[in-house]
Amino acid sequence: MKKVLIANRGEIAVRVIRACHDLGLDTVAVYSQADAEALHVLFADEAVCIGEAHASKSYLKAANILSACEITGADAIHPGYGFFSENANFASICESCGLNFIGPSPESISLLGDKAQAKAIAKSAKCPVIPGSDGIVRDSEEAMKEAKKIGFPIFIKAVAGGGGKGIRIAHNMEEFSRLFAAARTEAEVSFNNPDVYLEKMIMRPRHIEVQILGDKFGNYVHLGERDCTIQRRRQKLIEEAPSPSLTPELRKKMGQAAVNIAKAAKYFSAGTVEFLLDSKLNFYFMEMNTRIQVEHTVTEELTGIDLVQEQLRIAMGHELKWKQKDIQFKGHVIQCRINAENPANNFAPSPGKLEYYLPPGGPHVRVDSACYAGYKIPPYYDSMIAKLIVRGKDRKEAIALTKRALREFLIGGVHSTIPFHKYMMDNPDFLESKYDIKYIDDLIDSGFEFDS
Repeated sequence: MKKVLIANRGEIAVRVIRACHDLGLDTVAVYSQADAEALHVLFADEAVCIGEAHASKSYLKAANILSACEITGADAIHPGYGFFSENANFASICESCGLNFIGPSPESISLLGDKAQAKAIAKSAKCPVIPGSDGIVRDSEEAMKEAKKIGFPIFIKAVAGGGGKGIRIAHNMEEFSRLFAAARTEAEVSFNNPDVYLEKMIMRPRHIEVQILGDKFGNYVHLGERDCTIQRRRQKLIEEAPSPSLTPELRKKMGQAAVNIAKAAKYFSAGTVEFLLDSKLNFYFMEMNTRIQVEHTVTEELTGIDLVQEQLRIAMGHELKWKQKDIQFKGHVIQCRINAENPANNFAPSPGKLEYYLPPGGPHVRVDSACYAGYKIPPYYDSMIAKLIVRGKDRKEAIALTKRALREFLIGGVHSTIPFHKYMMDNPDFLESKYDIKYIDDLIDSGFEFDS
C-alpha cells in the first residue's frame, strides 16, 4: 500500500491525510465543486474533483471515486465515516478492483450492518441483548403478535438503520400499526430496505460504546469505553471517557463482551460496539459500527494510540502491536462537537462564511477541524465546524479545562453550538453525572432556551 485515496471530506479527511503522511503514505483527496477550497484538498498530495455539490452527485458516486483511483494510481481507499464507510457493496467493489479497502471485510460489514443478524451474533457471544423479535418481522400481523409478547414501549427499528432514521417508538397497541408502517416506509426511502425488527425500549438508559481493534490474524484488544449519553434526537453532542457511570468490574465485563462480539464476527480493523446501560447497571448490546467513529479522538487521547494509523497498519497486513495488558488509560477526556447550528433556534443549521475562526490552545487541548477564517461552510453536508477534545487528570479538571477552551474558541459569521457546551459544563446534572439519553430532548421539550 503506497497511495491512499480518502473517499470523504471535512475534518475526518484531514485526519486520515495526517495519519497517512505520518506513515509515509501518499494521499489523494476527492472533492465536490462546493469543496474546491476545502482544507483536505489543500493538504493532500493530489486532489480530484468528483462531481457537483450534492453528495449524491459526488461523494456517493462510486464510479467517480474509482475513476479517481485509476487516474491517480491510488491502491487503497479510506472511507472515513458516513458516505461509503459502512457500505458492504462498495467495499466488495474495491476488493474486486484490486483496491485495499481500509476497514473490515465486506462480509463483516454486511453481517454487522444488519441489526437483526448483529443481535444474533451478540447472543452467540453470550452478550446480553435487548429483548425483542428474533430477526425481521415481515408484516403487521406478525409484528402485532411479537409486540404483545415483548410488551410496551417498543422500538420499531430498521435493520439497515443509522443516524436515528427508520426508528419509531410505540407506547401502546393503538398506535403500533401506524408507526410500524411509518418505520418501514422511512427505512425504504432512507436505506432502500424496508425490513424492520422490534426491540423492548430500555427506559432512561445511558449510551456506552466500547472501542475495539482487531487484526487479520485473530488478535483483539478493547481500548475502553466512551460515554455518549448527551445527545439531541439521537445525535451525539458530548462524549467522554472513562464513563462516570461504570465500575471497574463493569468496565472489564463490557470490554470483554465487545471483544467477544468482534471475534464472533471475524472482524478486523477499528470498530465500535455500542451498548445501553440501564439504571440498575445492566448493559445490553445495541449495535456495532464497522468504521472509525467521530469520537475516536476521545480514545486516542485517553490511550495514546493513533486509531487511524492502526486502521492503516491492519489494512497493510500488520499484526496488532499490543496485548490487552498493554493498554493503559490516563486521565479523563471530554469531546464537544462544535457544529454550525443555532442552539437558540432549536439547533437550526447555520451555514455560511466564517468571518473569523480562532481555535483554543494550551496544554491538553486538541482541535480537529477542516475550517479556517474565510472558509464557507456549505449547506449540503454535516454541519460540523470542529471537535474540541480536552484531557485532564480527572473529570473535574477535564471539565475545567473544557470551560477555558470554550471561552477561547472564537467563531464569527455563523452560529455555533459553543453556547450549548458552555451551559452544559456548568449544568449541575452534568457535573454530577445525573442524566440519561433523553436529558437534552426533555430539556428542550420543557421550553428551556439556550443562548445563541
